[in-house]
Amino acid sequence: MRIFVDHVSLGVNDLPRSKRFYDAALAPLGIVGHATAPGEVGYAHRGVDPTDPSAQAFFIGFEDLQAKRFVAPSAGFHLAFRAGSRAAVDAFYEASLSAGGSDNGAPGLRPQYHPHYYGGFVLDPDGHHVEAVFHGDED
Repeated sequence: MRIFVDHVSLGVNDLPRSKRFYDAALAPLGIVGHATAPGEVGYAHRGVDPTDPSAQAFFIGFEDLQAKRFVAPSAGFHLAFRAGSRAAVDAFYEASLSAGGSDNGAPGLRPQYHPHYYGGFVLDPDGHHVEAVFHGDED
């Protein structure tokens, strides 16, 4: 399998609040926190060694704590996490709302993308557009 993106870092305004959100939202997708450094938290698939060059990772935080600036979501930024089933998309969506996220499109088919595209869309506590998507037939 080829990896297109090695890692993504997303700036947040309140790391503990965002960690609670992403811990809850990503758990149904099998993605867990794997590393914590001053000012950031890293996530990877459960059971994956994040130092493995074939691993992909997602980080939240703010890289320069001394020059911390307010993080504002970009209207053009959208982050989609691949789910293993429609049920995982549903669980991501519900966990996201319970952990401080906002609805940005309930889980469902989006045939305008392709016939089996099943996605659930939320805004994280900072307003970033986040999605879980499953590309297969029904579970």
